[in-house]
Amino acid sequence: MPLRPSADVVTRELRGAVLLVTIDHAPVNALSADVRRGLLAAIEAADTERAVQAVLIVGAGRNFIAGADIREFGKPPAPPSLPDVCNRIEACAKPVIAALHGAALGGGLEVALAAHYRIAVDGAKLGLPEVQLGLLPGAGGTQRAPRLIGAPAALDLMLTGRYASAKEALALGLIDRLGDSGDILAEGLAYARELLAAHAPVRRTRDAAALNDRAASLAAVTKAREATAQKARGLFSPLNIVDAVEAAIEQPFDEGLKLERKLFLQCLDSPQRAGLIHAFVAEREVLKAPETRGAKPRALDTIGVVGGGTMGAGIAVAILDAGLPVTMIERDEASLARGRAHIDKVYDGLIAKGRLSAENKAATMARWRGSTTYDALAHVDLVIEAVFEDLDVKQVVFAELDRVCKPGAVLATNTSYLDIDALAASISRPADVVGLHFFSPANIMKLLEVVVPKQVSADVVATAFELAKKLRKTPVRAGVCDGFIGNRLFAAYRATADAVMEDGASPYQIDAAVRAFGFPMGPFQVVDLAGGDIGWAARKRRAATRDSNARYVQIADRLCERGWFGQKTGRGFYLYPEGSRGGMPDPEVEAIIDAERERAGITPRSFTDEQIMRRYLAAMINEGANVVHEGIALRPLDVDVTLLYGYGFPRYRGGPMKYADSVGLPTILADIREFAKEDPLFWRPSPLLVDLVERGADFASLNTTA
Repeated sequence: MPLRPSADVVTRELRGAVLLVTIDHAPVNALSADVRRGLLAAIEAADTERAVQAVLIVGAGRNFIAGADIREFGKPPAPPSLPDVCNRIEACAKPVIAALHGAALGGGLEVALAAHYRIAVDGAKLGLPEVQLGLLPGAGGTQRAPRLIGAPAALDLMLTGRYASAKEALALGLIDRLGDSGDILAEGLAYARELLAAHAPVRRTRDAAALNDRAASLAAVTKAREATAQKARGLFSPLNIVDAVEAAIEQPFDEGLKLERKLFLQCLDSPQRAGLIHAFVAEREVLKAPETRGAKPRALDTIGVVGGGTMGAGIAVAILDAGLPVTMIERDEASLARGRAHIDKVYDGLIAKGRLSAENKAATMARWRGSTTYDALAHVDLVIEAVFEDLDVKQVVFAELDRVCKPGAVLATNTSYLDIDALAASISRPADVVGLHFFSPANIMKLLEVVVPKQVSADVVATAFELAKKLRKTPVRAGVCDGFIGNRLFAAYRATADAVMEDGASPYQIDAAVRAFGFPMGPFQVVDLAGGDIGWAARKRRAATRDSNARYVQIADRLCERGWFGQKTGRGFYLYPEGSRGGMPDPEVEAIIDAERERAGITPRSFTDEQIMRRYLAAMINEGANVVHEGIALRPLDVDVTLLYGYGFPRYRGGPMKYADSVGLPTILADIREFAKEDPLFWRPSPLLVDLVERGADFASLNTTA
């Protein structure tokens, strides 16, 4: 039969005795229906064409196969299914070789596992990250990977979703050969011809023997199940992965495939899958800010940081970790030494955990320099101010930056709440000023709010997004208002938590209810971690403009007046004995709460956890609708990503706006109107929420309008 292209995205070409099958489906060779049809047709052709003695599968462009095609998410499945394709590849009567470069992820690695031999070149990334989408490998990955590399290694790859390098893959046994050059086609063809010359047999992964030690394999499953039950609290797919691997040990291959498919379909039907896929798509969509379209980022070779406190030091660590040099400015030598000590503490902690060598720390810190004079910033491309949260203080800093920084330098502020338009207007180059709101600890937290003032240049915004990329952070564009996106929402749901506390629930019950929903911490634990003095300063700043009719709970102020600012002072809402990070309930705090209830004339009542969360989430969603309505957030998905990456909203729920859609906006609006009977000023429904309910629309309908 003629060896014609079987589909536009999969081509076949006979190279001697080797049928070269090339996947060319831009941009990442995702496994669309056309790709699946093309692969199936290629294997059918190989089995029937006498001239073909072996098959080589390669990917065009930068990747082998990067996984499923996200454009097909939510659509009815089109044949052939990937399990059928993988089973047909494995059943081929002639040796099938997969040549891997770039991404070989998810279904891409499952295709490679179904092949009989595998070669990869340096730079390849191999992984089964379906758990991150609320799924499990559903095309034989849970059955073939353990048989090939053993249960412990397979469970590690699937439960973490991490990627293995080509060298690690060789050590694990995921691949058979590591190519010497970067030319995957030449390497693959040479390997295929070598196998033919050696008369290498068809070697099916289903017959691999890595699970022969049944007792050790089952012990690995038991250990993984126990660890997963603790680490993946509330998640559905991880334990299904463990069950599928157990089936690989206990059942024949075909029976294991049947269970894998059953468990995969259960995951597919789970609301968690929908939430995780929304998060996956949203974190890519937030990169598309209007100011970045067509704008070229400025240079980012040298960075300055003003302030060596906890936040400034964390920002400096994030920059150093990205391989960039940092110049830190502090007001005097003692403060500079403390800033350096903060950085040393981070790296020394990594050394103590065995995650960094002393030599690597020394090489990293060689890129750090400190100074007590702003003149040291004359050469930097971008400077981030991270001083005390006070507009007057920050304006003094920016006056100095205006004086010393070179033309074209980007001047960024790390303010959490303040008016960046006013800050920009106070200097001679407002077009160079942008907000870069990091989250604590800045070297760990992935969110970076890019706050866009009125006069900023588009290339400055593009530079901020480029910096986020270099720092491996997720940027979200925000407009200027008090608190931007994240802290504005936090203020709303924190106010709700305060009101519920004053009305009768303890802060410890509220925190426990929030954790049970899936947050890593409750709101009062967050206050203690961040420092109660920060919010206290913001409340005092707003006092003059606060609506006198608005409810104001003073409990947190009473704690701050005593100097109880949280972990850094040893007590806040919780007690932290001997520097402990794990807080204990404090009877004195409960006594203060009782006294404040009496002062406010409130008779405490009890709340169920469900009642607490209805109020907590309704406040969050309503304020999220407001920031979208006002243009502070471009789309509901920007709110979702902000809460996912900066505030610990459970990823498997997709974010507050996605969660609201899943519950139903009429239900959320009905709750808000019910709560408004107690406090009509606070519980004013967002005009956007009201409009969407009246139109029968949802937040998702607004995610394509930016």
